[in-house]
Amino acid sequence: MGSFRSVLPAFLFFLLLGGGALLGGCSFAPAGADDEREKLAKMGEPYEKPIEQRTVPELPAAASWQEVLRRAFLANAGLEAAYFEWQAAVERIGIASAWPNSRVMLGYSFAFGPGSMKAFDRMTFAAGIDTMQNLSFPAKVAAAGQVALDEARAAGERFRAAKFQLQERVLSAWADYALLAERGRIQREHLQLASLTLDTARSRVQAGGPQDDLLRAEVAHRTAADALAVVEAESQAARSMLNGLLARDADAALDPPRTLPAPRPIAVDDAALLAAAVDQNPELAALARQVEGRTDALARARLEWLPDIDPSLMFTGSLVQVVGASIMLPTTIRQIEGGIREAEAMLKASAAMLRQGRRDRGATFVATLVTLRDAERQAEVFATITAVTTRIVAIVRERYAAASASWLDLIDAQRLLLDARLLLARARTMREKRLAELEALMGTDIETLGATARGDLP
Repeated sequence: MGSFRSVLPAFLFFLLLGGGALLGGCSFAPAGADDEREKLAKMGEPYEKPIEQRTVPELPAAASWQEVLRRAFLANAGLEAAYFEWQAAVERIGIASAWPNSRVMLGYSFAFGPGSMKAFDRMTFAAGIDTMQNLSFPAKVAAAGQVALDEARAAGERFRAAKFQLQERVLSAWADYALLAERGRIQREHLQLASLTLDTARSRVQAGGPQDDLLRAEVAHRTAADALAVVEAESQAARSMLNGLLARDADAALDPPRTLPAPRPIAVDDAALLAAAVDQNPELAALARQVEGRTDALARARLEWLPDIDPSLMFTGSLVQVVGASIMLPTTIRQIEGGIREAEAMLKASAAMLRQGRRDRGATFVATLVTLRDAERQAEVFATITAVTTRIVAIVRERYAAASASWLDLIDAQRLLLDARLLLARARTMREKRLAELEALMGTDIETLGATARGDLP
C-alpha cells in the first residue's frame, strides 16, 4: 500500500498532463460550422492550387459571353481574395470555440538540503493553468464560437456579393464592347455613303455643278472617317479593360460579337423579380448575418458575469499532495457593463444599417427595373422604326430605279436606316446592362430564377 501511495502523485500528474493534451483538441463548435465548411470547400475548388499551378482555360478569339464570364470567375484576383477572406473567417470558428482556451502550465523543482529524504520526496511537481490567461467557462467559449460562425456566414455572403458584382462588371463591359462593334459596323456604312456622296459631288462639279456641294461632301466624309476612328479607339480601350477583368494581357486578342447578342429572356414577372431581390440580395444577407453576430456578441458579453475557474495540482514526492482551484470573480464591473453597452450599441447600429440597406436596395432595384423596362420599350419602338425605315429604303430604291427619286434621296434614306439601327442597338445594350445590375441586386442568375439559385462558380 505504501508503494502505491508513493506512485499515486506521479500517476495523477501524468494523468493531468495527458488530459491536458487531449483537451487541447476539444472544441465547442456551434451547430452549422460543418455546413459552412462544406459550403466553403465546394466554392473553393477553383482555388485549391496556387495560381502558378492552375489551368485557367484560354479564351478563343471569338468567345461567347458565357466563356468570358467563366474565365472571369476562375481568374479574377479580387474574387479570389474575397474567397480567402471567407476561408479565414471560417477558420476563426475553430479558434474561438477551442477549449481549453488557456495553456497548461507545468512546474518542477528539486529541494536541496541535509537529511536522508529520498530523491523523489525532494521533487515537487505542479500543474495548472497559465496565469496570464484564465480558463474560460465553457459557455463563454461556446458563445464565442457562435459569434465566429455568424461572422463566417457574413463573409460567405460577401463572397457571393463579390461574385455577382464581378458578373455585373463583366457582362456590362461585354455589352459595351458589343455595342462599340455594332457602332463600328454602322459607322463604316456611314463612311461608305459619305464616299459615294463625295464621288457624286465631284462628278457634278466636273459637269459644272456648284462647288459648295463638293466642299460639304468633303466635310461630311472627313467627319465620318473621324467618327469611325473614334469608335475604333474606344473599342480598343474597352477590350483592354475587359481583358483586365479576365486577368489577361491588355492587348490579348478578343473579338467582339459579329452581331449584337440577342436579348437574354426574363421568364418571370416584376413581382417575382422584386421578391428575389428581397430574399436573396447578398449584401442584405451579409448585413442580416452581421445582426445575428452582434446579437450573439451581446449574449457573449453578458456571460462575462460568470466566474472563471482555474484548477491546479501540486505534489512533493510522497509527502504533500495538493489539489486546488482559483475562482476568478467578475470584479471588473465597469468593464463588463461597458462591454455589454458597447455590444448593445453595435447591435443597434447593425440593425439600423440593415433597415436602411433594405430601403436603399429596394429603391435601387425598383429604379433599375424601371430603367430596364423603359429600355425594352425603347427597343420595341426603335425595332419598329428600323423595320419602317428598311421599307422606306426599299421604296426609295425602287423609285430611284424608275428615275423618280434622286441619288441623294436614296443616300438620305439609307442614313436614316443606319441611325435607327444605332438607336436600337443602344436601347438593347442598355437593357442588358440593367439586367446584369438586377442580377447583382437579386444575388441570382436570371436564367435560374424560379429554381434553386446557383451560388457556385459557373
